[in-house]
Amino acid sequence: MARSIASDLWVGRELAWRLFLRDFSSQYRQSYLGYVWAFLPPLVNSFIFVMLTSLGMFKTGSTVIPYAAFAMMGTLLWQGFADSLAMPLSSLIQGKPMLTKINFPREALIISGLLMVLCNFLIRLTLIVGVMLWFQITPGWSLLFFPVAATGLLLAGTSLGLLIAPLGGLFGDVGRTLPMITSIWMLLTPVVYPVKSTGVEGILAAWNPASPLILTAREALTGQPLTHLIPFTCVFVASLLLLLVGWTGFRITLPHLIARMGG
Repeated sequence: MARSIASDLWVGRELAWRLFLRDFSSQYRQSYLGYVWAFLPPLVNSFIFVMLTSLGMFKTGSTVIPYAAFAMMGTLLWQGFADSLAMPLSSLIQGKPMLTKINFPREALIISGLLMVLCNFLIRLTLIVGVMLWFQITPGWSLLFFPVAATGLLLAGTSLGLLIAPLGGLFGDVGRTLPMITSIWMLLTPVVYPVKSTGVEGILAAWNPASPLILTAREALTGQPLTHLIPFTCVFVASLLLLLVGWTGFRITLPHLIARMGG
């Protein structure tokens, strides 16, 4: 099966690229704001928390960088994780007409979706650079680790998404519930508030697998010491293992999903 997956990945690389180009060109074609939508959702989320904090309705504690920059960077990074988490299921649903009528390497759908997630993530990085310049945040040597941190962030989301995709292909409730779960998960992760080591927040941060991913990526961007490398490494390795399990499960269950879809 591993050889078959590797073979289909290679054979389907051109199809994946063409699907990505098609989706990328049509993603914002019928939108007046265009690529602004790549920035707007995380910016609105961060603006809400900045306003609540300024009004004293949401207490976050002190941050080593201005809170507005802290919240914006956190929400932009989280959006990349959320996109990668939703990508396998959305790729499966969008590819339903092809899956039921055409025989092609199925991995092309996932690779195409992953390229779209990566592209949107890189677009948002330009805004993060702008935030750093505006607030005069000087990166340090830890910036060299950011590509690894970003890879871990997207890898973890994709791995979990592959595990969810087969179930979501059978039951539409999964796709409708996933955005709500992601929103709640964000509130349980130190995205818009600094990590705490005591109380319920400390327990959630310690056992939340997304916490070291967000914290390490933001520390790498802002030139802070990388204080969560050990849990980050554990989550990274676990994500690699989950990716293998999830991709194998996706491969095994896909024929049954296609049959249920009407193929």
